[in-house]
Amino acid sequence: MAGIYYAYACSVMPGLRATDARTFVSTMQSINIAIINGWFLLAFVGAPLLTLAAGAAHLPAGGRSALPWVAAGLALNVVAFAVTVAANVPLNDALDAAGPVDQITDLAAVRAHFEDAWIRWNIVRTAATTAAFGCLGYALVLTHRPR
Repeated sequence: MAGIYYAYACSVMPGLRATDARTFVSTMQSINIAIINGWFLLAFVGAPLLTLAAGAAHLPAGGRSALPWVAAGLALNVVAFAVTVAANVPLNDALDAAGPVDQITDLAAVRAHFEDAWIRWNIVRTAATTAAFGCLGYALVLTHRPR
């Protein structure tokens, strides 16, 4: 998940920032429809679930040195999941509720309500998932180092 959030943070949103309000709103509405697909949902839900499974796998005595790092990775993935559900999705829903761009009377206001808040929350979830990836990577190193 860190990769897709990072891609939005460093390319998609800066690219859209350079567009007019009509293009911005229309594009984000289209992206918000396209992103709801099985592959995205598999990764979105799978990240915390697979991290939980990794934690369970480290409960036996031999894997306990990595357990705190797996737990930290899980906590960070849950934070990113919660941010998405509590902040980004409601912003996406509000953008969709504004209606088709041809029927929105104040595109600039719709954009202003959405853009900066969405970007801020995306950076939070980007940082959380990147840190989760680092924690899980270190747990893997601890699990496979010579004893």
